[in-house]
Amino acid sequence: MSQADTTIAPEIPRWKAWILAARPHVKPAGAAPVIVGTALAVHEGVFAPWPALAALFGALLLQTGTDFANDYFDYAKGVDSDDSAGYVRVSQSGLIPARRVFGAAVACYGMAFLIGIYLVYVGGLPIVIVGLASIASGFAYSGGPYPIASHALGDLFVFLFFGVIAVTGTFYVQASAVLLEATPLWVQPGTLPLTAVIASLPMAGLSTNILVVNNIRDIEDDQAAGKRTLAVVLGYTWSRAEYVLLTGLAFVVPLWFYVTQPVRPLVLLPFLSLPLAISAIRMVLTGRDTAALNPALERTGQLVAVFGALFGLGLVL
Repeated sequence: MSQADTTIAPEIPRWKAWILAARPHVKPAGAAPVIVGTALAVHEGVFAPWPALAALFGALLLQTGTDFANDYFDYAKGVDSDDSAGYVRVSQSGLIPARRVFGAAVACYGMAFLIGIYLVYVGGLPIVIVGLASIASGFAYSGGPYPIASHALGDLFVFLFFGVIAVTGTFYVQASAVLLEATPLWVQPGTLPLTAVIASLPMAGLSTNILVVNNIRDIEDDQAAGKRTLAVVLGYTWSRAEYVLLTGLAFVVPLWFYVTQPVRPLVLLPFLSLPLAISAIRMVLTGRDTAALNPALERTGQLVAVFGALFGLGLVL
């Protein structure tokens, strides 16, 4: 999108406004971790289709609910304005009434909760803790008395919930379904190996990079609104360094699998996405305004999707 896309556009149909609010360009960050966790489950011989499918829908609903909640709370707290950089904020622009956006967030979290009931049956108490923490953190990301995003904790939130927990949780519910005969009270042997934690790191880093680009683009707007993202704290130079380091982390992990695990060279398939990564890094290192960084945001989303698909394929093969 260009700067022109940020203007208020009341002629946009309501259905298209809802699509804008759901931010489809970042949906790979919700799906890719589940793909990797499921691929590792196939590799380890514990694939279970129904828990995998439930994990996918649950992750996408949690992500969408967080996007809606962020749109609403940033509008309610005055963080967004008509001059804010980046993509259209539907609450601020008036495309959708703010109360309906908030209602949509509640609905998404409610549906995720219902899916979570099945996952609790499979995975037990750990899923209760993770599920409730995910919903609470989603609301607290921009809302509440201590918004996570406004106190330089947004990057950590995404790294944990849309990376580490998404991948390991996806693997865990499948392993629990296959290996255990009853609903567990706690994590049982074989259901959460070290390989699942290591495999989560690329998705954690690359998903966080979507937020890093978003926050670099919004540094000046966030400073003016009193929102202290990690990018505001670090500044342009160190935020760009964060992006490069997290991208590098993603490509180290397939090498770790190849060197330390009994896997074939196909696990190195993610390196086919290296041109995408280099292109995204160049955009982030040189871009400063909306026109330059919105394409970097889209390219980072593409990198998450392609890397996740190639990493999952490599693990399966």
